[in-house]
Amino acid sequence: MNSAVIVFPGSNCDRDLKVAIEAVTGRAPAMVWHRDIELPANIGLIAIPGGFSYGDYLRSGAMAARSPIMQAVIEAAGKGVPVLGICNGFQVLTEAGLLPGALMRNAGLHFVCRSVGLTVETSRSIFTSAYFAGEEIVIPVAHHDGNFQADRETLDRLEGEGRVAFRYTNEVNGSARSIAGILNDGGNVLGMMPHPERALEAAHGGTDGRRLFEGLLEAVA
Repeated sequence: MNSAVIVFPGSNCDRDLKVAIEAVTGRAPAMVWHRDIELPANIGLIAIPGGFSYGDYLRSGAMAARSPIMQAVIEAAGKGVPVLGICNGFQVLTEAGLLPGALMRNAGLHFVCRSVGLTVETSRSIFTSAYFAGEEIVIPVAHHDGNFQADRETLDRLEGEGRVAFRYTNEVNGSARSIAGILNDGGNVLGMMPHPERALEAAHGGTDGRRLFEGLLEAVA
């Protein structure tokens, strides 16, 4: 599978994501600079990593969402190419209009960095097919602006259409059961705050993140 990791100034999880994708697929992803205007041919996965793109100036992800490469990402997503945005990548996807809502400051205004429990809300997506609906998993988070917010109509639509992918099992951003990951209406774009690339090996403290990449590889193949 041909894949690409988009790199912005301030990305700091791009290498982690590269290592995770290569470990599961056996092929290193292309590292695509934000000022490029084209993606590799026959792309099978686009991944937007965590970090602090553009130093989180203006709003988290707002400047990155307007980088030249994002037009190619938006076009590829419209054609059904899977797009995975993790942490800052989730913020970029909302700012680019590929996902609804916004990521706001955490409750208490503190940076949160620890392993957290998640509930898998759906197994009926290419990103969650290796999990069971209702299963509880553990994946690390590391964010300051991870509080997903949307208007009531949007939240009702996400719930009704089964587009909530993950929830926190305990309080992380102000309330238990808050949203940790959502899908677009086509099911080929996932934004999530936790870092599955940091839960790839037992030496990391768990392998629950690895199944996301394995399930995605099988679904795409």
